[in-house]
Amino acid sequence: MKIAKMIDHSLLRPELTLDDVRRGCEIAARREVASVCVRPSDVELAAGALAGTGVLVGTVAGFPHGDARTAIKAAETRALVEAGADEIDMVLHIGRLRDGDTGYVLDDIAAVVAAAGGRVVKVILENAYLTDEEKTLGCRVTEQAGAHFVKTSTGFAPGGATLADIQLMRAAVSPHVQVKAAGGVRSLDTLLTLHEAGATRFGATATEAILDDFAARERGEFSAAMTSAADGGY
Repeated sequence: MKIAKMIDHSLLRPELTLDDVRRGCEIAARREVASVCVRPSDVELAAGALAGTGVLVGTVAGFPHGDARTAIKAAETRALVEAGADEIDMVLHIGRLRDGDTGYVLDDIAAVVAAAGGRVVKVILENAYLTDEEKTLGCRVTEQAGAHFVKTSTGFAPGGATLADIQLMRAAVSPHVQVKAAGGVRSLDTLLTLHEAGATRFGATATEAILDDFAARERGEFSAAMTSAADGGY
């Protein structure tokens, strides 16, 4: 099992300096994770730092609230792709989903998918604010709009990924749509539990602790789950 290639190393906290982002990219390259997920203003830096490493550059659109106008989300996505982004994690319009305005939500996601030009789009539902029925609806609209992943959380809402939500989301979409868990994925045990439930990608800041724990277990060493004291968002 290649745990590293399931991880999107998160570099989204607002207080990060450019040196913090550079160090995060170094970690991502050294640990050979799937991607980094950086703030929009850091895409060019990350693309340069990770060129030739095999680590993808991810970023966010409409983050963290999802309430930007659709034209703005699409324009942001086009600019991010031009800057070097390989993957886009967008936040759907949470309030419109709660209103049951599926036409708006569908068009909003589809506009970002089109602007991404074939690149992977992950749609963040922000489950902490939704009922199970709304989560299911959001997943189905996401698939209809042509996105590639449904995702639990930004990490900046009151709650993050849960086992129940991963199970619900996996059941709500077709097999070709993947599920990303984000928010509170701070230990290897949490990652493995959510992976077994159907998640294939994980947003994490505790990347090194998770991978160090996995390596120790592969060597047959017992270690308590290594966790980050605080996973400051994602």
